Amino acid sequence: QVRLVESGGGLVQLGDSLTLSCIASGRTDSTGSMGWFRQAPGKEREFVAAISWGTKNTFYADSVKGRFTISKGTQDNPDRAIWLQMDRVNTDDAAVYYCAAAGSIYLTAWGPNYDYWGQGTQVTVSS
Repeated sequence: QVRLVESGGGLVQLGDSLTLSCIASGRTDSTGSMGWFRQAPGKEREFVAAISWGTKNTFYADSVKGRFTISKGTQDNPDRAIWLQMDRVNTDDAAVYYCAAAGSIYLTAWGPNYDYWGQGTQVTVSS
């Protein structure tokens, strides 16, 4: 089992930046990649970004490409960490952000490929 805990959500001003964190604990050696998804009220969950543990690859949704940056900590630590740097935030970015982990190192935007999910952290954008 892998436990994922997100943090860093909150209120952010339109155009400002915010960084989300996700800490994975447990059987993290079984995870090949991790990612971020988000869900706004009344909308479907959507993919945001993903990063591979076994390669240097990252993958972004078109809606956040160039504004968001996903990064990772060292793979050597039992507890693995990833971050999502959100720059030039807009109102469409307001959502609950979920961290997810998958067994494969190959990156995908398809939610069912991810085996573990966090509880989510709320991002609210103020204009």
